[in-house]
Amino acid sequence: MTIDLKPEQQRVIDLAVRSGAYQNPGEVLDQAFEIIREQLDLEDWMLEQREEVAAHIAEGFAQAERGELTDGDAAVEILRQRRAQRLKPQR
Repeated sequence: MTIDLKPEQQRVIDLAVRSGAYQNPGEVLDQAFEIIREQLDLEDWMLEQREEVAAHIAEGFAQAERGELTDGDAAVEILRQRRAQRLKPQR
């Protein structure tokens, strides 16, 4: 397969190789395709989770309207605790 690159695309690939981060243009393209694949996977996940996320948002707005709010510092601490719990090694 032959692909004609725009001059700007070739320049970016050349810069990436010259930076030393990539050994050749193929590695640059492999990385670019991996990023695209990750974005597509994320978009798929977001579409799959759209209703659930919308329900959480609606619940949050309802809680706020009822005055059930959490202080910003307390919310950050709750998120830190949840993250630490997720990262704990499973036994």
